[in-house]
Amino acid sequence: MTADLIIIGGGPAGYVGAIRAAQLGKKVVCVEKERVGGTCLNWGCIPTKALLESAEMYRKMSQKAESYGLKTQGVQADWDAVVARSRSVSDRLCSGFDFLFKKHGIERVEGTASIPSPGVVEVTAADGSINRLEAPKILVATGARTREIPTFPMDGNRIVGSKEALTLPRIPESMLVIGSGAIGSEFSYIYNCLGTKVTLVEALPNILPNEDDEVCKLMERAFKKRGITCLTGAKVESVNTTDAGVEAHITRPGKPDTTVNAEICLVAVGVVPVVPEIQGLQLTERGFVQVNERYETNLPGVYAAGDCIGGVMLAHAASFEATQAVEGMFLPNFTPKKPTLVPGCTYCHPQVASVGKRERELKQAGIAYKVGKFPFQAIGRAVAAGETEGFIKLLFGAEHGELLGAHIVGEDATELIATPQLAISSELTDEDLHAMIFAHPTLSEAIHEATLAADGVQIHA
Repeated sequence: MTADLIIIGGGPAGYVGAIRAAQLGKKVVCVEKERVGGTCLNWGCIPTKALLESAEMYRKMSQKAESYGLKTQGVQADWDAVVARSRSVSDRLCSGFDFLFKKHGIERVEGTASIPSPGVVEVTAADGSINRLEAPKILVATGARTREIPTFPMDGNRIVGSKEALTLPRIPESMLVIGSGAIGSEFSYIYNCLGTKVTLVEALPNILPNEDDEVCKLMERAFKKRGITCLTGAKVESVNTTDAGVEAHITRPGKPDTTVNAEICLVAVGVVPVVPEIQGLQLTERGFVQVNERYETNLPGVYAAGDCIGGVMLAHAASFEATQAVEGMFLPNFTPKKPTLVPGCTYCHPQVASVGKRERELKQAGIAYKVGKFPFQAIGRAVAAGETEGFIKLLFGAEHGELLGAHIVGEDATELIATPQLAISSELTDEDLHAMIFAHPTLSEAIHEATLAADGVQIHA
């Protein structure tokens, strides 16, 4: 089989790249060994958010209903039904990709791909048969998988990764979560809502360490308030399985060693790239596929995008990279871009979202700036919704007033972040945001108030 472009991997980079190439009139073949959608759709972003919605609904019904003037009795979490709903959400969206591929005339080949030489892809099917494909352009979009720690290898039973955590046979009584990034924090919140005693361990000084320091501190307070034990600045020396679950030995400088017993241990300490067998491919020191400014590898005609090349390892960044790579391949005089302004989102409660510079980065760089910060507790819509926890924090250049960074913790933070992202990408200033009329009553009014606060003229606080 011959094509204009062969894409290896059907995740957020692969399927988006395939559709974009088809829109440009190219014959595209997508090789995927499982279902189209990749980790994000099948075992990551989407099913996790479905679990989060169920957990949050249960939390509100069982813990907050009375504050809304509602009376409930006998609210229970049916874990089998919760998991079934999560899987059905993934199934529904996966079926949509079949339609999209047919709509755009994209051929899908199932199996494990390798590249014996530039321009050639060999696909090994489940029965061992090999299908030889040829194309002048190949895009590697194979993503990444959960990082395993040699000192406590995952067994899929007591020590699990995020994939297994989505479909545990029952709600565990206790859980140890190692790593407090987005994955670790989200699962900590999910299981805490459903009644699991959660201990969250982070090696760095703060949970969600990639976020703004003030956001980190608020999130740790919020988690502790909800009953999640947070051990920061901690190292997990060992995790041993027992008849009842796991036993972890944890050390912290200047504090007594801690032993944590739990039914399940979730390892959420990052990911490693998945790289197919490619003869002569050059990798980085960390094992990622090395690419140039046009996303091309050291092999002519072989490109790569998404998590397998490292950088900002998020689904939306992967889709952007694949689109840039494909347009660079087929559009004359097009110069591909690398993702620079990428929002980060964590979907626990309160939600966390950020884009642009953190305050500590501006300090380290010696950049003069001013801060506008506004609490949701002073926003009418948040009070009416009963969700007043958190704030919006905006960072502006001191001299010209350009927006440099935005950090939101609170209700619908992941939706609100798009506004400051657009403002940064459009080089808007505090004066531009001052002049905007934000609808009332909305949570987005907090963006306006935070802008006004940067100049000391906020209205409602």
